[in-house]
Amino acid sequence: MTTNRLLTPETLIRATGPFAILAGLIYAGIQPIHPPDVLASVTTPSWIIFMSLKLGMSLFFLIAITGLYVRQIGRSGWIAFAGFVLFGLAWWLQMGFIFAELFILPPLAAVAPQFIDSFLGVVNQHPGTMDIGGIVPTYGVLGVFYLLGGILLGIGTLRAGVLPKGPSILLAVAALVTPAAALLPHEFQRYAAIPVGLAFIWLGFAIWFPRQSSTRAFAPAAGNTVGSGAQ
Repeated sequence: MTTNRLLTPETLIRATGPFAILAGLIYAGIQPIHPPDVLASVTTPSWIIFMSLKLGMSLFFLIAITGLYVRQIGRSGWIAFAGFVLFGLAWWLQMGFIFAELFILPPLAAVAPQFIDSFLGVVNQHPGTMDIGGIVPTYGVLGVFYLLGGILLGIGTLRAGVLPKGPSILLAVAALVTPAAALLPHEFQRYAAIPVGLAFIWLGFAIWFPRQSSTRAFAPAAGNTVGSGAQ
C-alpha cells in the first residue's frame, strides 16, 4: 500500500523534473568546453568523459520530454503532441550518434582514420573523403526533427498554459534560430544549444515543483483527447 501511494501519476511526473534539470545543465554546460570534433580528440580521456556525459544527457532528455508532455497532456493539443514526437525522435537518433562517438570511434582511430574524419565531418562541416552511407542523411533528418520538434513543443507548451511561459518561449525561439547558427564557424555553433539547455532547466523546476493549479493537468478534460487540436 505504501509503495502504491508513492508511485502515483503525479509523483512519477514530478520525478522527471530533475532529469530535465540535469539534461539542461549538461547541454548548456558542455558547449564552451567541448573537445574539438576531430580525429585527434577521440582517443583522449576528455572525449570519453564528454561523450559519456552526452549519452546520459540524451537519455535524460527523453525522460524530460516525456514528463513535459504528460504534465500538460490534458490541456495540450496536436501541436504539443507533434513536438513531443519529433523532439523525442531527435534525441533518440542523437543517442545513436553519441554511442558511436563513445564506443566505436576510439577503437577505430588507429585503423580507420578516414572513417572517423568522414563521420566527424558531418558535425564539424569538413566532409571527409569516405562514403559513410546513410549517416549523412540521417544526421540531416535529426536536425529537422530537432528544429521542428523544439518549435512545436515550445509553442504547444505555451498554448497549454500549464507551465511557465518564459521557458516555453525560450525553447521555441532557440530552436527557431538554430538554422542561423549553421552560418557560424563550428566552434561558435555550439553556443546556440545553451538557450535550449536553460529552457529545460527552467521547465524542470516547474515540473518538479508544480503550481497547485497544474497538478491535475495530466487528466484530460471532458471531451478532450490528445489529438483534439488547438485550444
